[in-house]
Amino acid sequence: MTETTKNRSPEFRLAAGVIAGLRQDLFHDAFAYRSLPPMRTGRALTRLLSERMRVRAGWTPHALVGLAALITFLMGFGRADGAGGWSGIEIITTGLLPAAAVVLTLVRPVGAFWMSMALTPVSAIFSSEGWPWAPSMFLAHLVVLVVVAARTRPRTAAWMWVLTVLLGFVMANIGWHPYAVTGPMAVASAFALLVVTVVQTRRDAEREVTVQRTVTAVERDRRTLLEERTTIARELHDVVAHHMSVVAIQAEAAPYRVENPPPELEQAFLTIRENAVAALTELRRVLGVVRAEDYQAPDAPQPTLAELDGLLANVADAGLMAGKTITGAVRELPQGVELSAYRIIQEALSNTLRHAPGATAKVEIGYVLGGLGLRVVNGPPTGPVKPSQGAGHGITGMRERVAMLNGEMTAEPAADGGYEISAFIPVPLAQEPTRSETS
Repeated sequence: MTETTKNRSPEFRLAAGVIAGLRQDLFHDAFAYRSLPPMRTGRALTRLLSERMRVRAGWTPHALVGLAALITFLMGFGRADGAGGWSGIEIITTGLLPAAAVVLTLVRPVGAFWMSMALTPVSAIFSSEGWPWAPSMFLAHLVVLVVVAARTRPRTAAWMWVLTVLLGFVMANIGWHPYAVTGPMAVASAFALLVVTVVQTRRDAEREVTVQRTVTAVERDRRTLLEERTTIARELHDVVAHHMSVVAIQAEAAPYRVENPPPELEQAFLTIRENAVAALTELRRVLGVVRAEDYQAPDAPQPTLAELDGLLANVADAGLMAGKTITGAVRELPQGVELSAYRIIQEALSNTLRHAPGATAKVEIGYVLGGLGLRVVNGPPTGPVKPSQGAGHGITGMRERVAMLNGEMTAEPAADGGYEISAFIPVPLAQEPTRSETS
């Protein structure tokens, strides 16, 4: 919109906008090639068909347009033949060309509309009945309006109806024929375009809702993932802070264990202690960033696998009988691994309580060379499953814990109708504390 147009009256700007919309919808690239794509076959009705029939069902709109074109041609051919012999020009103007306009909607929809508009006075002149639309031309123009409206915007449908009524009004009032069919065309086309517009608007609304739901689901999953990572970071803070504190204390006490230590050694241990204290300070700042407003620091230390019996006793009080099996040589693992393993088992048992009431569970822990194997299996539910009030993202937290430790995890239904969660957390041998180191 130019600066001169902006300074005009609101009425002028409204009229300019209307003309611009008409030019954009019906004149700009009117005969551009726009092939009609196959119909979507993912709806409930078409999903019942076989794969081959589903592919063929995608071409249903093309078949319907072709059928309408055939009926149009036969109507024009029959009228011309019954009017008194084989009138070639009448067959062409009332049968062949209107049918071509219908077929043209498959590749050049707006161009098909203008072709149908141009054929209206031509077919009326050479037709023996109907003014300004012969029966075949009436059907052809109605089909063209419906198909073009379904392939364009509702505003384009409104413009086509206005131009159609205007053409019929002009031809009905020039005195060429006393029995004009402008009224029936106006009513029939208005009803057909209204139905198409309502269906199209509803389809656009459903598509918009689907897009919004997809965006919402993606944002919800992303937010849940961040919350799980924040929870893991808060829990691991205690583990890391403990180790850093031990480093600072040992660095401070180390010079006193050596008689007359050299100044270079004292300075080295002092530097180690200062760096450890600085790291603790920065770690507390990071925790303050990821801490929720209602977060409360835990009073007890973070749990390890040594406290698994207490967890199994708690879930037994809640109604879940869970057995424990340990294979391999039990040894202490890094605290981060112990904490993650405990939380994975805890979440798996909680999911069993929520989604499989009355079932039994089995916890398997395998100490293998270079890592820790976990397996939690529950049987099928024996009682009614109530809708869960949670967000249903416990699996996400488990996967995040395993991925953080470069492990692997699977979660899938079991063969007997239950559920199975398996995980392997690699622990390099150099990181596995021995009994002599921890004693």
